[in-house]
Amino acid sequence: MNGRANESKHHKKKKKRKRRDEAEQEKPKETPPTVSIAVSGSIIDNAQSLDLATLLAGQIARAVTIFRIDEVVVFDSKATSSDVSVETRMNDDEENERGAPFLVRILRYLETPQYLRKHLFPIHKNLKCVGLLPPLDAPHHLRKHEWSSFREGVTLERSPSNTTGTLVDVGLSKSVAVEQELEPGIRVTVAMGTNRSLGTDCMREVVSSMSPREEGLYWGYKVRYASNISSVFKNCPFKGGYDHIIGTSEHGLKIKSSELIIPAYRHLLIAFGGLGGLEESIEEDGEMKGKHVNDVFSSYLNTCPLQGSRTIRTEEAVFISLQYFQEAINKAGEKI
Repeated sequence: MNGRANESKHHKKKKKRKRRDEAEQEKPKETPPTVSIAVSGSIIDNAQSLDLATLLAGQIARAVTIFRIDEVVVFDSKATSSDVSVETRMNDDEENERGAPFLVRILRYLETPQYLRKHLFPIHKNLKCVGLLPPLDAPHHLRKHEWSSFREGVTLERSPSNTTGTLVDVGLSKSVAVEQELEPGIRVTVAMGTNRSLGTDCMREVVSSMSPREEGLYWGYKVRYASNISSVFKNCPFKGGYDHIIGTSEHGLKIKSSELIIPAYRHLLIAFGGLGGLEESIEEDGEMKGKHVNDVFSSYLNTCPLQGSRTIRTEEAVFISLQYFQEAINKAGEKI
């Protein structure tokens, strides 16, 4: 009798566990919290040559990759919202492309896996020195022999006439086929599954670029252009905008990194000024007339109060500050 009772209890527990597992599978995954940085494109104007400007951009790219930053916003200090788009300016073949368009170009190029660059980036004079930069070696920059549950790819052409879908170059020895029918030349994230056979025999699926992040993977950074500092906040791509914004400056509040508290956030933004600092960027933005830094930022901090040099370059400040914020960011993430 006891044996039957125990068996019945066991089956009930098993059913409950099964229902719980099914409910968890059906429950949509929450979008993970994001950390963004905003950088003034004017920092490029401080570089004296193409190779030094490229090196500066490479240092920014390395910093944001090391510290798992999700978005880099490059803003113009003096531009107005009516200015032409950065894409238009990047397509301009002028010899002296500088500032924000230059920084956007290099950051996007470096974030792109090496095997996709030939498809997505035409030859341009301002990419001449990128070969001097150390690779980002981010998790999505996969080698030909590496297998991963996701790979970045670029659409090539429709699959052969006897099948539906699109061929995608994902950096392996053969292209793979995906179920969706897409135009050529589009960068996509492909869920590779467990079947390692290549070609058109096994159909894969194009998924959201957020899918790897939902699985706990760091999958590179997005690059966004803002015509001025107010556009950094106004054109935020995340629902609800940035819920905590930090400005960095030597004029900011001095708090030990171990004592810093960042509230729980969905989308955090850390801003870095250009040659004249964030104060100048705010003063020159017509949409922020009369505003003080304390009106713009949730907190305004000095992340290196004991500096020995009179100046800290922005590419140095990014490294210093992101390390300074690490402990507070991790603690805030645990609260979510």
